[in-house]
Amino acid sequence: MKKIALFLSVMFLFTATAPVAMAKESKNDKKELTVEQEARVAEIQIRVAEIKAMDLSDLSNEERKEVKDELREMKKEAKNLGSGVYISVGAIIIILVLLILLLD
Repeated sequence: MKKIALFLSVMFLFTATAPVAMAKESKNDKKELTVEQEARVAEIQIRVAEIKAMDLSDLSNEERKEVKDELREMKKEAKNLGSGVYISVGAIIIILVLLILLLD
């Protein structure tokens, strides 16, 4: 019974403190971009500004769809340039549970 109580208290402790610790890391750790990546980000920003300045009412439905697809692709690319590895709290809990069960 003591093992279960200890395990549950440790699990609740990790679930309470893990999001705070992960939030602090993500704010402080900014990935440095290479010169090529910075140039690509600048190109994306210029293109987005051009699209925002466009009069979309003059475009046909197919052209609007192409513009939306282009914006989505640029957004995905911009996210990937600054990507990192993130582990959810649920995954951490499952890993801890498996470690505790397998090591006993």
